[in-house]
Amino acid sequence: MDKCYGLLESGLNELGLSIALDKINGLLAFLALIEKWNKTYNLTAIRNKEDMAVLHILDSLAVLPYLRESRVLDVGTGAGLPGIPLAIYKPEMEFVLLDSNAKKTRFVQQVVLELGLKNVHVCQSRAEEYQDAEGFNTIVSRAFSGLQVLLDKTKHLLRDNSLLLAMKGQRPGNELKQIPAAGEIIPLHVPGIDAERCLVRIEKGEVYG
Repeated sequence: MDKCYGLLESGLNELGLSIALDKINGLLAFLALIEKWNKTYNLTAIRNKEDMAVLHILDSLAVLPYLRESRVLDVGTGAGLPGIPLAIYKPEMEFVLLDSNAKKTRFVQQVVLELGLKNVHVCQSRAEEYQDAEGFNTIVSRAFSGLQVLLDKTKHLLRDNSLLLAMKGQRPGNELKQIPAAGEIIPLHVPGIDAERCLVRIEKGEVYG
């Protein structure tokens, strides 16, 4: 068995997610594309595919239970994280993957085409300049910025019942002190990762009323 397949299968099982073959194959195809394009596009500092399976794919999917349907914005998506893994697992939801780096959005668009992801739209733009008339139920960020900057740059994209999810390593104590509402800190367990991971969950109403 392919080592990445085994890592994903056991990790998905530990996260309580489906281990359907089509979903695992989609994740493996995504990993193969990252590995291929990384040689020239420098998408991630992680070069080992098995490490990518844990540190990128399983880490991204750890936030899946906290998404609020049905429109999700991934701010600063980079190589498509967490947006692509989440979109593979939630085909009924619409995802917009946003990044200002043209090189990275070209890669993500290629992923969308090759994986046939009908529920994903890729946009090259700065978050503060991006406009969307509908707004989003969930805005998620994996490695975008500090909490206050994230709130400032995305507040025009929030719906009345919107939820902001910021993925972090250790509890961001200093960042939390700078925002009007502390939000909820949710410890995240990522299979294969011993380091501390957490999710900052902020309701729009807690910050903007």
